[in-house]
Amino acid sequence: MSRTGFWILLSGALILALSLGIRHGFGLFLAPMSAEFGWGRETFAFAIALQNLIWGIAQPFTGAIADRFGAMRTVVVGGILYATGLVLMGYSDSAFSLSMSAGLLIGVGLSGTSFSVILGAVGRAVPLERRSMAMGISAAAGSFGQFAMLPGTLGLIGWLGWSAALLALGLLVAFIVPLAVLMKDKPLPTQGHEQTLGEALREAAGHSGFWLLSLGFFVCGFQVVFIGVHLPAYLVDRHLPATVGTTVLALVGLFNVFGTYIAGWLGGRMSKPRLLTGLYLLRAVVIVAFIWSPLSVWTAYAFGIAMGLLWLSTVPLTNGTVATLFGVRNLSMLGGITFLFHQIGAFLGGWLGGYVYDHTGNYDLVWQVSILLSLLAGLLNWPVRERPVERAALGAA
Repeated sequence: MSRTGFWILLSGALILALSLGIRHGFGLFLAPMSAEFGWGRETFAFAIALQNLIWGIAQPFTGAIADRFGAMRTVVVGGILYATGLVLMGYSDSAFSLSMSAGLLIGVGLSGTSFSVILGAVGRAVPLERRSMAMGISAAAGSFGQFAMLPGTLGLIGWLGWSAALLALGLLVAFIVPLAVLMKDKPLPTQGHEQTLGEALREAAGHSGFWLLSLGFFVCGFQVVFIGVHLPAYLVDRHLPATVGTTVLALVGLFNVFGTYIAGWLGGRMSKPRLLTGLYLLRAVVIVAFIWSPLSVWTAYAFGIAMGLLWLSTVPLTNGTVATLFGVRNLSMLGGITFLFHQIGAFLGGWLGGYVYDHTGNYDLVWQVSILLSLLAGLLNWPVRERPVERAALGAA
């Protein structure tokens, strides 16, 4: 790996650790904010669901900008919007102000500081034979951020209160801006005819594997946001201490470090779509075991460990498959489109959890939907063939 590639990988890993580590702790604010303002769970859940939807809608555009002009400027703007959104979220006192800060601003900010932009830059900066591994390392860093930031966020809430804790997190996110200076990613040099955005979109739209990957990624988004936002409250409802939910999510982050690293390593040696099929089917098994077993602190911890190994392992495998199929010149944009499907699922998982709870008093239906979606995602990824399209094989990869 070149020196430039090393610095892009390192800075990208740190940016993901901050961006995703803080984002995964938003579920800890559901209870204190809802209690202070007398909201049902649907109000907070809708704002976080909107965040994920806005993130997904913005992602193809921020990805296209990063593909054409490099990742650094995109990350700088995203970091500023993310930090601003956290500060304004700390002053939110209505459903509208919460949706505008936690939903709109943070959603757009995340699109410039998360997977599609960072992994696109990493994919262009490292050799083909190391691409899957490098993406796994970057994704693992985001998971370590979740492990580190969740107890830190809970400590800030207990020490400062939820509002001041959000201001402190906004200050921490601001460090993304100087880290972005190290993202000296440059667009690939033109070799003959440079594929336009329209050509890249038409090529992907006509490839069945691209749509199957995207639909499978929808399921990933549904599950991780439902669990990330609602699991702490679910465990409290089942008479476990509030600290158990935080510990479970921290375990998810810790073991996802290993899961994403292993997935990236295996993706360089085995069929990535077949690995995705296995991951989704294993998620179904883990969820069934969790909701059907007698609940205790230890079964909750076991669930966190098992889900952690499967949590974001889909990310390097999905992005790596897109890179294999279409090359890396438009990877941030095409990865952003698959991520849009992920975030549509995230919107539904986050919002539906709150809606179902407020109308039924439990999360049973959403757990059942999660199991069925896992089975569907396994079936969708199985027929994908990891072969470059003709143009990619001729030189764009």
